[in-house]
Amino acid sequence: MDRVTSFDRRRALGLGAGVLGGLAAGTGTARAATRTQPVAGRQPAAAWMLWWSPNPATDGLNAFEGLEDDRADSHPGVRHIYVSGESYRFDMHTVDRDGSDRQRNESKGMRSGSTVHKIGKDQTWRITYQAFWPSSLTATTKFTHIFQMKVPDVGGPLWTLTPRQKSRPTLTVLTLRDNDANTEHVLADYTPLQNKWLDIEWEFKASNSGGYLRWVIRNGSTTVVDNRTTSVDLWRDVNYLRPKWGIYRSIESSGLQNTYQLIRNYRAYQLV
Repeated sequence: MDRVTSFDRRRALGLGAGVLGGLAAGTGTARAATRTQPVAGRQPAAAWMLWWSPNPATDGLNAFEGLEDDRADSHPGVRHIYVSGESYRFDMHTVDRDGSDRQRNESKGMRSGSTVHKIGKDQTWRITYQAFWPSSLTATTKFTHIFQMKVPDVGGPLWTLTPRQKSRPTLTVLTLRDNDANTEHVLADYTPLQNKWLDIEWEFKASNSGGYLRWVIRNGSTTVVDNRTTSVDLWRDVNYLRPKWGIYRSIESSGLQNTYQLIRNYRAYQLV
């Protein structure tokens, strides 16, 4: 179904406001709540519209716009991205290569059937999921990105989620400012966040100016971090934005191990 047509039909039925939080876990099925009728002459309040909630059992890897799984064929015959139970699993081995000095096994973008969900200029989105990072997914002195927001085929990421080895293992967000310099935001100690399921949330407005990025990490009922920045450039005047998940790391750090990342319960909402 065409995405715009689908949205227009939902809006006509008055279902757009009730999708947030209205999902049965793992089913990929939205439960819409009723919406009060707008007052004459007043615009209806903005609401979060759910566009993407893939079910690994039925959507499989078609949940993504594409995969970057050992593009150099450095580990022949081995799949690095696949469905594992109710999760998507991203494997990385020390022998894997994506160029001479780095490794990359990532999914990119969001797909529902034949529709690719593209994040456009000045749009506001919220992307949520649950992540599991084992002890073997170590913080490194060079880059190890476990999430990226990028413009296809244009430069580096607009922001990343990155475990970094400083005086201790630390989880950071790296954002790109208007002058193309990076800002590092230290979120929390990384080790206590490993070997458990965490809730991750990104909320952002994709704008050159007036944009913002909010990040939230929860460990069960405990909020580990909930912060935001406006010191970030969230648009390039070409193409569209798309998220990437997996492992993308430099080989120029010591202590690299065979490892993986698990992700489940993907959701993507747009403020409409």
